[in-house]
Amino acid sequence: MVLSSLHPDCEYIFQLEREEQRCLRYIAEQNYSTVENSTVLFNFDALQNHSMLGCLAFWDSVVCWPYAAVGETFHMACPAVFSLFGNNTGLVSRNCTSNGWSQPFPPYHIACSVDDNIHIPEESYFATVKLIYSIGYGTSLFFLSIAVVILLLFRRLRCARNYIHIQLFVTFMLKAMAVFNKDAKLFASEDTDHCTLSTAACKASVVFCHYCVMANFFWLLVEALYLNTLLLSSFHHSRRCLWGFGLLGWGVPIVFIVIWIGSRVYFEDTECWDINEDSPYWWIIKGPIVFSIGVNFILFMNIIRILIQKLNPRLIQFNNSDQYRRLTKSTLLLIPLFGSHYMVFNFLPDYFHVSVRLCIELCMGSFQGLIVAILYCFLNQEVQKEIHMRWLRWQDNSYGVVLPGAKGSQMDTPF
Repeated sequence: MVLSSLHPDCEYIFQLEREEQRCLRYIAEQNYSTVENSTVLFNFDALQNHSMLGCLAFWDSVVCWPYAAVGETFHMACPAVFSLFGNNTGLVSRNCTSNGWSQPFPPYHIACSVDDNIHIPEESYFATVKLIYSIGYGTSLFFLSIAVVILLLFRRLRCARNYIHIQLFVTFMLKAMAVFNKDAKLFASEDTDHCTLSTAACKASVVFCHYCVMANFFWLLVEALYLNTLLLSSFHHSRRCLWGFGLLGWGVPIVFIVIWIGSRVYFEDTECWDINEDSPYWWIIKGPIVFSIGVNFILFMNIIRILIQKLNPRLIQFNNSDQYRRLTKSTLLLIPLFGSHYMVFNFLPDYFHVSVRLCIELCMGSFQGLIVAILYCFLNQEVQKEIHMRWLRWQDNSYGVVLPGAKGSQMDTPF
């Protein structure tokens, strides 16, 4: 869900804005308390004269300084926003004098290890991540397109299992296109103020991106439900069942997206709808995704349990090395399919280890479509045999020779 996390520029700006609002409320409360205690309504000049008794609370664009008596010194920790640029272990001090607050010592750029002109290390933080996930999504989109064409082209590959695989591949493709479209709208140029941008096209791109991400997670859930059903019982692949899977994968996300759009329009119509930090309405989208990941993980563990039981040497005659080889292969195949790596940060706050989340959810997640396409199409024995047979038929038609193996063989791949 890091797709909804803030760009460092926006994170810096909005954190400072929140701190400023909190400080201004504190100052207003302090001034009101001073007026109330003196039982006199001060005008601005009177309030300034009151500063002769001490230094008034004020916001210096970085830290909120409280009221202090003359001669008193305050030591304030570097604000949390500086954690975006490195460790913030320093302290900044100001002394209250008869002439007011002194200058901060040591200066912020020394105490908090940042430059005077606070500069976002965009190349190392966001641009690099954007480059990696752009390569990942672009590569995934290319190979997923080929995989969908292959599964639709060969008639013998048209079955319920591959129908579900195609839907999953399409969600990965839509997700990649949605990310590219969202980046184009939010970061069209360096002059674009992406933190306060609020246009219909921008909001539409964000909505489309959220829908594609949610649909992708729900089709991962469909894959898990289908495979569990296959392993547990004899499953009849009726059209009604496939329609039910389609409604779950495509329909349920639409319901939550519509509800979320309504909540943003009426209660939180701010920016481009891409800022979701501290928003209760974000759980309308995040909640179902978290639920689907949790259910997927439970189904994943259940599948592993079933595979272990089915590969029991006392039930099947084969050597131990072959048993563990097949079990390991099946387990590794299921991990990218079910997105089990999302469990690492699934139930943790969005701000927990942002840099690590970026690597796992954006950088690694962008290649998930490529991995799924390779494992469930290009390395699928059925697909390989169909392509091989088509190649042999083409050679037969070209040279009039029937080559060995042209008749093919029985296909028995479980995925």
